[in-house]
Order: sequence, then structure tokens, then C-alpha cells
Amino acid sequence: MIWSLQAAPDLTDQQFDQWSKLLEERAGICLSDQQRVFLQTQVSMRMRELGHSDYSQYYNRVIDGVNGLMEWSVLIDRLVVKETSFFRHKPSIDFVRNYLQEKINNNDVNGSFDVWSVGCSSGEEPYSLGMTLNDCYEFARREPYYGIIASDISRAALTIAKTGVYPQRKVEMMEPHYRQRYFSQLENGRYQLGGALKERVCFNHANVLNISEMPTIKLDVIFCQNLLIYFRRWLRHEIMNAFVERLKPGGIIVIGLGEVVDWVHRDITRVAVDEVQAYTHK
Repeated sequence: MIWSLQAAPDLTDQQFDQWSKLLEERAGICLSDQQRVFLQTQVSMRMRELGHSDYSQYYNRVIDGVNGLMEWSVLIDRLVVKETSFFRHKPSIDFVRNYLQEKINNNDVNGSFDVWSVGCSSGEEPYSLGMTLNDCYEFARREPYYGIIASDISRAALTIAKTGVYPQRKVEMMEPHYRQRYFSQLENGRYQLGGALKERVCFNHANVLNISEMPTIKLDVIFCQNLLIYFRRWLRHEIMNAFVERLKPGGIIVIGLGEVVDWVHRDITRVAVDEVQAYTHK
């Protein structure tokens, strides 16, 4: 029976450790033993496509120089692309809305309002933030003056994000007024995001482990949800510390609930808000 029709062989403990260490070294992602099946499934699917039948053989291909880095880029897309949606965690989005609204009301918006969406996947998160910020400026009858940097390790996800075209099921899950204002329906039933909003978001390929790839400008908001959970505790703290260095005075960090439980920083105060885990720069 040919390999493409065979069931995937099980990863041995040694092979699982080998692949897990590579994933942590290159992407910071720490896999538990419960994620062995997921890793095995994704790796074996890619092996089938290339005609490999041995995990170790494919591993050697992945770590082999420039060609290996190209193959790694393909594989990492399979391992990190996650299902997301517009306005996925509404309390966090609303927290950003209220933060900007208060700054506008207090005439405390000096220059551009700058946001970083970390681990933006296929773009639903930064575009949700863009619609929210746009609402705030329109409600205040002020010219929108904001920009969003959106970064992710997956080139495949970023390609989708840059096109701004989404299936019907994703767009129709959001509130109708957002769909009507910011999207147009294509002939194939999919939806295209309007160009004005797309121009507000700058997508870039980046690995959060590489501090040099992070934005160098000072930011009002750093929005990072469902990413830190993949990292070890000490690495979460290092990333959070790097976020602080990029905040404007009074800026905020918004992360997923429970993603960081014991981090403290002398320049940061935890915001006491239910349903949201956020921090503000003193």
C-alpha cells in the first residue's frame, strides 16, 4: 500500500521531543503531550505531500539550510494558523473603544492613535479594531487619525489578511451595521473589506520572539490575545516587558484572560475591569 493511503505512523517519544524542541526554539511554542496528535497530524500531512515516509527524514529536511527554512515556513503555517473571528472577544474590543473615547472626550489624543495587533492571524482582529476606532472618531465628528500595525508568524494567514476577502459565514456573524458600512458582497458570496479601512492597517511578517522585529514606534494600544498561552511562563514575562518598552505614557496592553497570572512591572498597573485583562502605563 502506498504511503499516501496509509495511516500516519505514531510519533515516538524521541521524535515528539525532537519536533517539540524545534517548535519551541524557532517559534516559542511549547507543546504539551496532549497536543501530540495535532503535531503528528499536521506533520504527517505535509510529509504525504512531499512523499516522505519517515519523521526523522523530514525533520532533517526542515533543518537543512536555506531550503529547510523555506520548508519550515510552509510547515509553521500549518501549526500556528488558528480559527478566529471578527470581534472575537467583545469585552476586550469594547475596552479599547472606551479608552479611545475617553481620550477624545478629554482632548487627550495628540497626533496619531497607534495600535499593534500581535498575532493577527488572517486579519479579523486588526480589522475589528479598525472598525471600532473609526466609530469613535466618527461619533466625535473628528477626522480619523489612527494606524494599526498587525503582525503574525504565518505568511499564509497574512496573505488572507491583506486581501481582506472573507467567507460569508464570518462576515454575517458580526453586527449588520458593520457589514453594511465596511464590506461589499462579491459575486461568489464572499465579502470584500473596503479599501479605506484596509489602508489603515499595515500587515507584516514577524516572530514575537525576535524583539528587533517588533514596532519601534511608541504605541497607544498593544492588543495580544490567544498568543501568550503557547509560551512558557518566563517567555511570557519577557514579551510583556518588551511590550511595556513600546507603550506611550498612559498606553494600554490588552491580553487574553488568564494568559499571564503573575507578571508585575514597576511602570504598569493592572486595570480593574471584569472580563478583560488589561494593563496601563503609569
